[in-house]
Amino acid sequence: MSMEYDVLTGAYEAFNARDIARALTAMDSDVDWPNGMEGGYVHGHEAVRDYWSRQWNLIDPHVEPRRFTRDDKGHVIVDVHQIIRDRSGRILADQMVQHVYELEDGLVKRMEIRK
Repeated sequence: MSMEYDVLTGAYEAFNARDIARALTAMDSDVDWPNGMEGGYVHGHEAVRDYWSRQWNLIDPHVEPRRFTRDDKGHVIVDVHQIIRDRSGRILADQMVQHVYELEDGLVKRMEIRK
């Protein structure tokens, strides 16, 4: 799982640095990405870029991966400490969640958030 670990760790670092271009290099061009604010999924790089840009204008999320495992279907499960602040810095959420990744050819094809 070292390749998946490297890909995902780099994506988390890029997300926290607000480096969308670098985060997208970990994703398939037709990625299915969860829209944690409005529900459903967004599809593809441009939709992820637009979603994150809207999200970061409203809130300041920080995600810290804590543990990487694999399920019996081959998905990578990441236990994530998530802190969400409003734009003034007030904490709105401080919780553990799971991110479930389907990877194909070393790129994220789909991600799911589990509370």
